[in-house]
Amino acid sequence: MPLRATVNCDMGEGYSLYSMGDDTSLMKTIHLANIACGFHASDFMIMDKTVILAKENGVRVGAHPSLPDHQGFGRREMAIEPDELASCFIYQVGALFGFLQRHGLQMNHVKPHGAVYGQTARSPELSRAVVGVSNTFNVAFMGLAGTSHQKAAEELGVKFIAEWFADLEYSPEGALLITKKHDPITLEEVEKRVKKMLAEGLVTTKSGTLPIGEGVEEVSICVHSDTPGAVEIAQTVKRLVDESNRKAGFA
Repeated sequence: MPLRATVNCDMGEGYSLYSMGDDTSLMKTIHLANIACGFHASDFMIMDKTVILAKENGVRVGAHPSLPDHQGFGRREMAIEPDELASCFIYQVGALFGFLQRHGLQMNHVKPHGAVYGQTARSPELSRAVVGVSNTFNVAFMGLAGTSHQKAAEELGVKFIAEWFADLEYSPEGALLITKKHDPITLEEVEKRVKKMLAEGLVTTKSGTLPIGEGVEEVSICVHSDTPGAVEIAQTVKRLVDESNRKAGFA
């Protein structure tokens, strides 16, 4: 059975005078924006501008908190205790919550960024800490199906949004391979992967395919703003998602 789908992108990842990705174009091709909260990228002016951009395009906003690692763009793992991580996330999510309130928007979800996304997917204790932050703000949690993300959400009664990445690789065992700098990917390969996910719920790995996970009926497909050709990739994914949703009667 086809999966209902949305397209999401990590946004607002510049800093001061420096920009990262074409947020203006990307915001026109997505349903959900994961806005950086200051610990891997962004600052108070960029957060504000990105929230305004999302509002102008009718895009739902989620928080994208990170480990405190500007130099490594949040893509380096860090030893951290669950209570420390929870406080780290509340600090960041609370900042974005303020900007959303300022512009009359609701927060849709929380999605961890970079290295801590992988750390929490593997660790039940860290997952419970970050999913607990979603509980604090009464919003959904976006993460990897079939991992500690989904289990913690079920345990804590938090709505879970299963995510799949169109522009990243997965190991033969189905583990997401998080890279500091994303490699280019052809539109043909993206289209092939997306069609397989939407029609059959299959994750393309380095050695074949694997099911996305038990009980998943809806998926949000991520395109990174710093992947080469991100706008064209997002446009391709959005077209395929819209076609699939329409044919399945979801749209």
